[in-house]
Amino acid sequence: MSINLKSPVYAGNPIRSKTPKLTDPCSPTSALQTLKILLSGQPPHIQEPSSPNFKVLPFKKGRPLAGSTGDLVNKWHLGWLTFADFKDLLEVKLSDELLVYLGCKIEEEDSVVYWAFDVSEDSSLVQQKLGSKQLCFVELRTLMVATDWADDTAMGQLAIAGHARALLEWHNVSRFCGSCGEMLIPAEAGRRKQCIKDSCKKRIYPRVDPVVIMLVIDKENDRALLSKQSRFVPRMWSCLAGFLEPGESLEEAVRRETWEETGIEVGEVVYHSSQPWPVGPSSMPCQLMIGFFAYATSLDINVDKSELEDAKWHSREEVKKALTYAEYERAQKTSAYKVDQMCKGFQKGQNLVSDSNIKSGELAPMFVPGPYAIAHHLISSWAHQVSVNGSQTQHKGVRSRL
Repeated sequence: MSINLKSPVYAGNPIRSKTPKLTDPCSPTSALQTLKILLSGQPPHIQEPSSPNFKVLPFKKGRPLAGSTGDLVNKWHLGWLTFADFKDLLEVKLSDELLVYLGCKIEEEDSVVYWAFDVSEDSSLVQQKLGSKQLCFVELRTLMVATDWADDTAMGQLAIAGHARALLEWHNVSRFCGSCGEMLIPAEAGRRKQCIKDSCKKRIYPRVDPVVIMLVIDKENDRALLSKQSRFVPRMWSCLAGFLEPGESLEEAVRRETWEETGIEVGEVVYHSSQPWPVGPSSMPCQLMIGFFAYATSLDINVDKSELEDAKWHSREEVKKALTYAEYERAQKTSAYKVDQMCKGFQKGQNLVSDSNIKSGELAPMFVPGPYAIAHHLISSWAHQVSVNGSQTQHKGVRSRL
Protein backbone atom coordinates (compact mmCIF):
# COMPACT_ATOMS: atom_id res chain seq x y z
CA MET A 1 0.00 0.00 0.00
CA SER A 2 1.13 3.54 -0.68
CA ILE A 3 -0.47 6.70 0.70
CA ASN A 4 0.29 10.13 -0.72
CA LEU A 5 -0.12 13.04 1.69
CA LYS A 6 -0.02 16.74 0.84
CA SER A 7 2.21 17.25 3.86
CA PRO A 8 3.48 15.09 6.73
CA VAL A 9 1.23 14.51 9.71
CA TYR A 10 1.53 17.49 12.13
CA ALA A 11 2.74 19.73 9.28
CA GLY A 12 0.51 21.81 6.99
CA ASN A 13 -1.02 23.82 9.85
CA PRO A 14 -3.81 25.94 8.25
CA ILE A 15 -3.70 28.78 10.83
CA ARG A 16 -0.01 29.52 11.20
CA SER A 17 1.33 30.01 7.67
CA LYS A 18 1.80 33.74 8.29
CA THR A 19 2.08 35.82 11.46
CA PRO A 20 0.05 39.07 11.25
CA LYS A 21 1.96 42.34 11.65
CA LEU A 22 1.87 44.14 14.99
CA THR A 23 -0.72 46.65 13.75
CA ASP A 24 -3.10 43.90 12.66
CA PRO A 25 -6.00 43.18 15.10
CA CYS A 26 -5.15 39.50 14.67
CA SER A 27 -1.50 39.87 15.69
CA PRO A 28 -0.57 38.01 18.90
CA THR A 29 -0.17 41.16 21.02
CA SER A 30 -3.23 42.97 19.68
CA ALA A 31 -5.45 39.90 19.94
CA LEU A 32 -4.38 39.28 23.54
CA GLN A 33 -5.14 42.88 24.49
CA THR A 34 -8.59 42.67 22.89
CA LEU A 35 -9.27 39.42 24.71
CA LYS A 36 -8.34 40.98 28.04
CA ILE A 37 -10.71 43.88 27.35
CA LEU A 38 -13.56 41.51 26.57
CA LEU A 39 -12.93 39.45 29.69
CA SER A 40 -12.78 42.58 31.85
CA GLY A 41 -16.39 43.36 30.98
CA GLN A 42 -15.64 46.84 29.68
CA PRO A 43 -18.29 48.45 27.45
CA PRO A 44 -18.44 47.10 23.90
CA HIS A 45 -17.91 50.57 22.35
CA ILE A 46 -14.19 50.46 23.19
CA GLN A 47 -13.73 47.60 20.76
CA GLU A 48 -12.64 48.27 17.21
CA PRO A 49 -15.09 47.19 14.49
CA SER A 50 -12.43 44.82 13.19
CA SER A 51 -11.97 42.99 16.49
CA PRO A 52 -11.56 39.28 15.80
CA ASN A 53 -13.56 36.40 17.18
CA PHE A 54 -11.85 33.93 19.49
CA LYS A 55 -11.70 30.16 19.79
CA VAL A 56 -9.81 28.31 22.51
CA LEU A 57 -8.67 24.70 22.66
CA PRO A 58 -8.23 23.44 26.25
CA PHE A 59 -5.49 20.94 27.09
CA LYS A 60 -5.11 18.74 30.15
CA LYS A 61 -1.63 17.30 30.72
CA GLY A 62 -0.83 17.43 27.01
CA ARG A 63 -4.20 16.06 25.89
CA PRO A 64 -6.48 18.27 23.75
CA LEU A 65 -10.21 18.49 24.28
CA ALA A 66 -11.92 16.47 21.57
CA GLY A 67 -15.25 14.94 20.71
CA SER A 68 -16.45 11.98 18.71
CA THR A 69 -18.61 12.34 15.63
CA GLY A 70 -20.10 8.92 16.37
CA ASP A 71 -18.97 7.96 12.87
CA LEU A 72 -15.95 5.71 12.36
CA VAL A 73 -15.41 7.41 8.99
CA ASN A 74 -15.33 11.03 10.18
CA LYS A 75 -13.91 9.83 13.49
CA TRP A 76 -13.35 12.92 15.73
CA HIS A 77 -13.21 16.70 16.03
CA LEU A 78 -11.35 19.14 18.26
CA GLY A 79 -13.31 20.60 21.19
CA TRP A 80 -13.00 24.29 20.34
CA LEU A 81 -14.64 26.65 22.86
CA THR A 82 -16.24 29.93 21.87
CA PHE A 83 -15.80 33.12 23.88
CA ALA A 84 -19.08 32.41 25.74
CA ASP A 85 -17.84 28.90 26.63
CA PHE A 86 -14.50 29.86 28.11
CA LYS A 87 -15.26 33.33 29.54
CA ASP A 88 -16.07 31.93 32.99
CA LEU A 89 -12.88 29.85 32.98
CA LEU A 90 -10.60 32.82 32.42
CA GLU A 91 -12.22 36.02 33.60
CA VAL A 92 -10.94 35.67 37.18
CA LYS A 93 -7.46 34.32 36.61
CA LEU A 94 -6.48 35.39 33.10
CA SER A 95 -2.76 35.76 32.66
CA ASP A 96 -0.42 35.48 29.71
CA GLU A 97 0.75 32.21 31.21
CA LEU A 98 -2.57 30.47 30.65
CA LEU A 99 -2.98 31.18 26.95
CA VAL A 100 -0.77 30.68 23.91
CA TYR A 101 -1.50 32.21 20.53
CA LEU A 102 -1.87 29.64 17.75
CA GLY A 103 -2.77 31.70 14.69
CA CYS A 104 -5.48 33.49 12.78
CA LYS A 105 -7.77 32.52 9.91
CA ILE A 106 -10.51 34.21 7.91
CA GLU A 107 -13.75 32.26 8.29
CA GLU A 108 -16.87 33.48 6.48
CA GLU A 109 -15.34 36.98 6.14
CA ASP A 110 -14.61 37.19 9.89
CA SER A 111 -11.17 36.98 11.47
CA VAL A 112 -10.89 34.17 14.02
CA VAL A 113 -7.95 33.98 16.43
CA TYR A 114 -7.13 30.58 17.88
CA TRP A 115 -5.63 29.96 21.31
CA ALA A 116 -4.59 26.99 23.42
CA PHE A 117 -5.28 26.96 27.14
CA ASP A 118 -3.80 24.64 29.77
CA VAL A 119 -6.52 23.61 32.23
CA SER A 120 -4.58 20.85 34.00
CA GLU A 121 -5.17 22.55 37.36
CA ASP A 122 -8.84 23.35 36.65
CA SER A 123 -10.03 20.35 34.66
CA SER A 124 -12.95 19.68 37.05
CA LEU A 125 -14.39 23.08 36.17
CA VAL A 126 -14.14 22.23 32.48
CA GLN A 127 -15.85 18.90 33.08
CA GLN A 128 -18.74 20.52 34.95
CA LYS A 129 -19.23 23.07 32.20
CA LEU A 130 -18.79 20.84 29.15
CA GLY A 131 -19.91 17.39 30.26
CA SER A 132 -23.21 17.65 28.40
CA LYS A 133 -21.35 18.19 25.12
CA GLN A 134 -19.69 14.77 25.29
CA LEU A 135 -16.19 16.15 25.03
CA CYS A 136 -13.14 14.64 26.69
CA PHE A 137 -9.37 15.04 26.86
CA VAL A 138 -7.74 12.55 24.50
CA GLU A 139 -4.10 11.60 23.98
CA LEU A 140 -2.79 13.18 20.80
CA ARG A 141 -1.35 9.83 19.69
CA THR A 142 -4.83 8.30 19.85
CA LEU A 143 -6.25 11.09 17.68
CA MET A 144 -3.29 10.71 15.32
CA VAL A 145 -4.09 7.06 14.67
CA ALA A 146 -7.86 7.69 14.51
CA THR A 147 -7.48 10.40 11.85
CA ASP A 148 -8.64 9.88 8.29
CA TRP A 149 -5.29 10.66 6.65
CA ALA A 150 -6.95 11.37 3.30
CA ASP A 151 -9.09 14.12 4.86
CA ASP A 152 -7.29 17.47 4.54
CA THR A 153 -9.52 19.11 7.15
CA ALA A 154 -8.85 16.40 9.72
CA MET A 155 -5.13 16.55 8.98
CA GLY A 156 -5.20 20.32 9.50
CA GLN A 157 -6.90 19.93 12.87
CA LEU A 158 -4.29 17.38 13.90
CA ALA A 159 -1.52 19.81 12.91
CA ILE A 160 -3.12 22.57 14.99
CA ALA A 161 -3.39 20.28 18.02
CA GLY A 162 0.23 19.20 17.60
CA HIS A 163 1.45 22.79 17.42
CA ALA A 164 -0.59 23.69 20.51
CA ARG A 165 0.68 20.75 22.53
CA ALA A 166 4.27 21.53 21.66
CA LEU A 167 3.91 25.16 22.79
CA LEU A 168 2.11 24.34 26.04
CA GLU A 169 4.58 21.60 26.97
CA TRP A 170 7.46 23.97 26.20
CA HIS A 171 5.96 26.49 28.63
CA ASN A 172 5.65 23.77 31.28
CA VAL A 173 9.32 22.75 31.07
CA SER A 174 10.79 26.22 30.45
CA ARG A 175 10.22 27.90 33.81
CA PHE A 176 13.64 29.28 34.77
CA CYS A 177 16.35 31.24 32.99
CA GLY A 178 19.34 29.14 32.02
CA SER A 179 21.65 32.13 32.44
CA CYS A 180 20.75 33.50 35.89
CA GLY A 181 18.19 31.06 37.32
CA GLU A 182 15.38 33.62 37.70
CA MET A 183 11.78 33.00 36.64
CA LEU A 184 10.76 33.17 32.99
CA ILE A 185 7.50 34.89 32.09
CA PRO A 186 5.53 34.54 28.84
CA ALA A 187 5.69 37.30 26.24
CA GLU A 188 4.09 37.97 22.85
CA ALA A 189 0.97 35.98 23.78
CA GLY A 190 2.97 32.91 24.70
CA ARG A 191 5.17 32.84 21.60
CA ARG A 192 8.31 33.35 23.67
CA LYS A 193 9.46 33.77 27.30
CA GLN A 194 11.66 36.33 28.98
CA CYS A 195 13.71 36.46 32.20
CA ILE A 196 12.19 38.73 34.84
CA LYS A 197 15.60 39.89 36.13
CA ASP A 198 16.29 43.45 34.93
CA SER A 199 20.00 42.84 34.50
CA CYS A 200 19.34 39.75 32.37
CA LYS A 201 16.06 39.95 30.39
CA LYS A 202 17.16 36.95 28.33
CA ARG A 203 14.68 35.97 25.62
CA ILE A 204 13.80 32.29 25.20
CA TYR A 205 12.07 30.89 22.14
CA PRO A 206 10.53 27.46 21.54
CA ARG A 207 13.01 24.97 20.14
CA VAL A 208 12.76 21.58 18.45
CA ASP A 209 15.01 18.58 19.04
CA PRO A 210 16.39 17.21 15.74
CA VAL A 211 16.15 13.43 15.30
CA VAL A 212 17.59 11.54 12.35
CA ILE A 213 15.51 8.59 11.17
CA MET A 214 16.93 6.36 8.48
CA LEU A 215 16.05 3.38 6.36
CA VAL A 216 19.32 1.49 5.94
CA ILE A 217 19.48 -0.23 2.55
CA ASP A 218 21.55 -3.11 1.23
CA LYS A 219 21.50 -2.10 -2.43
CA GLU A 220 23.37 -5.15 -3.74
CA ASN A 221 20.93 -7.68 -2.22
CA ASP A 222 17.83 -5.46 -2.49
CA ARG A 223 17.10 -5.52 1.25
CA ALA A 224 16.24 -3.01 3.98
CA LEU A 225 17.22 -3.07 7.63
CA LEU A 226 14.30 -2.85 10.07
CA SER A 227 14.55 -2.79 13.84
CA LYS A 228 12.33 -3.63 16.78
CA GLN A 229 12.27 -2.01 20.22
CA SER A 230 10.85 -3.58 23.37
CA ARG A 231 8.26 -0.79 23.65
CA PHE A 232 6.83 -1.58 20.19
CA VAL A 233 3.52 -3.38 19.88
CA PRO A 234 3.82 -7.03 18.78
CA ARG A 235 4.78 -7.63 15.12
CA MET A 236 5.79 -4.01 14.47
CA TRP A 237 9.18 -3.16 12.92
CA SER A 238 10.50 0.25 11.96
CA CYS A 239 13.50 2.35 10.92
CA LEU A 240 16.52 3.21 13.03
CA ALA A 241 16.54 6.65 14.66
CA GLY A 242 18.62 8.76 17.02
CA PHE A 243 19.32 12.27 18.26
CA LEU A 244 21.75 14.67 16.67
CA GLU A 245 24.76 15.38 18.88
CA PRO A 246 26.64 18.71 19.15
CA GLY A 247 29.32 19.18 16.54
CA GLU A 248 28.06 16.66 13.98
CA SER A 249 26.22 16.94 10.68
CA LEU A 250 22.98 15.13 9.95
CA GLU A 251 24.84 12.66 7.74
CA GLU A 252 27.34 11.96 10.50
CA ALA A 253 24.51 11.38 12.95
CA VAL A 254 22.94 8.83 10.56
CA ARG A 255 26.22 6.92 10.27
CA ARG A 256 27.00 7.06 14.00
CA GLU A 257 23.55 5.95 15.16
CA THR A 258 23.43 3.10 12.64
CA TRP A 259 26.84 1.86 13.77
CA GLU A 260 26.08 2.19 17.48
CA GLU A 261 22.76 0.35 17.29
CA THR A 262 23.44 -2.35 14.71
CA GLY A 263 27.18 -2.43 13.89
CA ILE A 264 26.37 -1.63 10.24
CA GLU A 265 28.61 0.86 8.44
CA VAL A 266 26.95 3.40 6.14
CA GLY A 267 28.36 5.26 3.15
CA GLU A 268 25.99 7.37 1.05
CA VAL A 269 23.22 9.22 2.91
CA VAL A 270 20.30 10.70 0.93
CA TYR A 271 17.69 13.08 2.37
CA HIS A 272 14.04 12.06 1.97
CA SER A 273 11.72 14.36 4.00
CA SER A 274 11.04 15.72 7.48
CA GLN A 275 8.18 15.74 9.98
CA PRO A 276 7.41 17.68 13.17
CA TRP A 277 6.73 15.24 16.01
CA PRO A 278 5.01 16.87 19.01
CA VAL A 279 4.06 13.59 20.70
CA GLY A 280 7.39 12.70 22.25
CA PRO A 281 8.06 12.80 26.01
CA SER A 282 7.12 16.01 27.84
CA SER A 283 10.82 16.75 28.44
CA MET A 284 11.15 17.18 24.65
CA PRO A 285 7.97 19.04 23.64
CA CYS A 286 8.61 18.79 19.91
CA GLN A 287 11.07 16.82 17.83
CA LEU A 288 11.84 17.26 14.16
CA MET A 289 12.16 13.89 12.47
CA ILE A 290 14.58 14.18 9.53
CA GLY A 291 14.32 11.20 7.21
CA PHE A 292 17.12 9.63 5.14
CA PHE A 293 17.97 6.65 3.00
CA ALA A 294 21.31 5.27 4.22
CA TYR A 295 23.25 2.85 2.02
CA ALA A 296 25.12 0.15 3.88
CA THR A 297 28.80 -0.67 3.19
CA SER A 298 28.83 -3.62 5.60
CA LEU A 299 26.14 -6.25 6.21
CA ASP A 300 26.86 -8.14 9.46
CA ILE A 301 24.44 -7.09 12.20
CA ASN A 302 25.58 -6.70 15.81
CA VAL A 303 22.58 -5.41 17.79
CA ASP A 304 23.13 -3.21 20.82
CA LYS A 305 20.59 -4.81 23.16
CA SER A 306 20.49 -1.72 25.36
CA GLU A 307 19.07 0.18 22.38
CA LEU A 308 17.13 -2.38 20.35
CA GLU A 309 15.40 -5.69 20.88
CA ASP A 310 16.33 -6.88 17.39
CA ALA A 311 17.33 -5.80 13.88
CA LYS A 312 17.08 -7.81 10.66
CA TRP A 313 17.46 -7.47 6.91
CA HIS A 314 14.14 -7.80 5.05
CA SER A 315 13.60 -8.36 1.34
CA ARG A 316 11.58 -5.93 -0.74
CA GLU A 317 8.71 -8.41 -1.00
CA GLU A 318 8.64 -8.90 2.77
CA VAL A 319 8.51 -5.16 3.28
CA LYS A 320 5.71 -4.75 0.74
CA LYS A 321 3.66 -7.33 2.63
CA ALA A 322 4.29 -5.41 5.85
CA LEU A 323 2.67 -2.32 4.32
CA THR A 324 -0.78 -3.80 4.78
CA TYR A 325 -3.80 -1.55 4.81
CA ALA A 326 -5.69 -4.04 6.99
CA GLU A 327 -3.44 -3.17 9.92
CA TYR A 328 -3.89 0.58 9.52
CA GLU A 329 -7.64 0.44 8.95
CA ARG A 330 -8.04 -1.73 12.02
CA ALA A 331 -5.95 0.70 14.09
CA GLN A 332 -7.98 3.65 12.79
CA LYS A 333 -11.29 2.04 13.69
CA THR A 334 -10.06 0.91 17.09
CA SER A 335 -8.76 4.38 17.99
CA ALA A 336 -11.93 6.10 16.73
CA TYR A 337 -13.98 3.67 18.82
CA LYS A 338 -11.89 4.53 21.89
CA VAL A 339 -12.44 8.25 21.37
CA ASP A 340 -16.18 7.68 21.02
CA GLN A 341 -16.35 5.59 24.20
CA MET A 342 -14.19 7.99 26.19
CA CYS A 343 -16.33 10.98 25.29
CA LYS A 344 -19.52 9.15 26.16
CA GLY A 345 -17.96 8.08 29.44
CA PHE A 346 -16.95 11.69 30.13
CA GLN A 347 -20.60 12.44 30.83
CA LYS A 348 -21.89 9.15 32.16
CA GLY A 349 -18.89 7.80 34.02
CA GLN A 350 -18.78 4.76 31.77
CA ASN A 351 -15.71 2.57 31.40
CA LEU A 352 -14.17 1.80 28.05
CA VAL A 353 -15.45 -1.50 26.71
CA SER A 354 -13.39 -4.03 24.85
CA ASP A 355 -12.57 -3.14 21.27
CA SER A 356 -11.33 -6.62 20.37
CA ASN A 357 -14.24 -7.21 18.03
CA ILE A 358 -13.16 -4.46 15.64
CA LYS A 359 -11.61 -6.38 12.76
CA SER A 360 -10.50 -5.35 9.31
CA GLY A 361 -8.99 -7.99 7.09
CA GLU A 362 -6.25 -10.52 7.68
CA LEU A 363 -3.36 -9.35 9.85
CA ALA A 364 0.16 -9.62 8.46
CA PRO A 365 3.03 -11.50 10.18
CA MET A 366 4.79 -8.13 10.52
CA PHE A 367 3.87 -4.52 9.88
CA VAL A 368 5.48 -1.08 9.95
CA PRO A 369 4.22 2.22 11.46
CA GLY A 370 1.17 3.77 9.81
CA PRO A 371 1.03 6.75 7.43
CA TYR A 372 1.09 9.15 10.40
CA ALA A 373 4.83 8.42 10.81
CA ILE A 374 7.71 9.40 8.58
CA ALA A 375 9.07 5.83 8.99
CA HIS A 376 6.11 4.58 6.97
CA HIS A 377 6.90 6.86 4.06
CA LEU A 378 10.60 6.06 4.07
CA ILE A 379 9.78 2.35 3.97
CA SER A 380 6.96 2.72 1.42
CA SER A 381 9.09 4.86 -0.90
CA TRP A 382 11.81 2.23 -1.00
CA ALA A 383 9.45 -0.74 -1.22
CA HIS A 384 7.75 0.62 -4.35
CA GLN A 385 10.92 1.54 -6.19
CA VAL A 386 12.26 -0.62 -9.00
CA SER A 387 15.88 -1.09 -10.01
CA VAL A 388 16.84 0.06 -13.53
CA ASN A 389 20.47 -0.53 -14.54
CA GLY A 390 21.55 -0.47 -10.91
CA SER A 391 19.74 2.76 -9.97
CA GLN A 392 16.49 3.19 -8.05
CA THR A 393 13.47 4.78 -9.72
CA GLN A 394 9.91 5.36 -8.56
CA HIS A 395 7.43 2.65 -9.54
CA LYS A 396 4.95 3.89 -12.16
CA GLY A 397 1.63 4.89 -10.66
CA VAL A 398 2.82 4.77 -7.06
CA ARG A 399 3.23 8.00 -5.12
CA SER A 400 4.53 7.35 -1.65
CA ARG A 401 6.65 10.39 -0.94
CA LEU A 402 5.24 12.94 1.52
